[in-house]
Amino acid sequence: MDGRRRNPYELTEETPVYVISVAAQLSGLHPQTLRQYDRLGLVSPDRTAGRGRRYSARDIELLRQVQALSQDEGINLAGIKRIIELENQVVALQSRVAELEAALDGAAAAMQQREAAVHASYRRDLVPYQEVQQTSALVVWRPKRQQHD
Repeated sequence: MDGRRRNPYELTEETPVYVISVAAQLSGLHPQTLRQYDRLGLVSPDRTAGRGRRYSARDIELLRQVQALSQDEGINLAGIKRIIELENQVVALQSRVAELEAALDGAAAAMQQREAAVHASYRRDLVPYQEVQQTSALVVWRPKRQQHD
C-alpha cells in the first residue's frame, strides 16, 4: 500500500463484488465450472459471512486466463494451476527484488554519507604519502669537511 488511507467504499480490481452468476456471465463460463475451479484452487474468490462466493475483477480476468489456457492452449487444469502458482511466485519475487534494491540504495547512500563524514574529519596538517619513483641515477654523498679554526 502507498501509506495513504483508502476510501472504504472505493472499488479496486481486488474488491470482491460479483456473485457467481454475474462472474460466470462476465467470464463466459458456467457457474458449475467456477465452483470446480474454486474446489481445485485455480480461482479462489472471497466468501461472504453466509459462505457465498464473491468474485473481483481480477478473479474474472483469471477465470478468462484459465479458460484460454485450457481451451486455446490445451493445457490441463493441473498444468494451469502450476502456471498460476509460478506466475504468482514471479510477482512476489519481483516485489521482493524491488524491496531489496530500495534497501540496497538506502544502505549505499548511508555508506556514502558516513564515508564523506570520515573524509571531512581528516586532519589537514597531515600530508598523504606518495611513493617515490625509483630511478637508476647514482647519487654520491660527500660529507662536508669541517673547518678547523
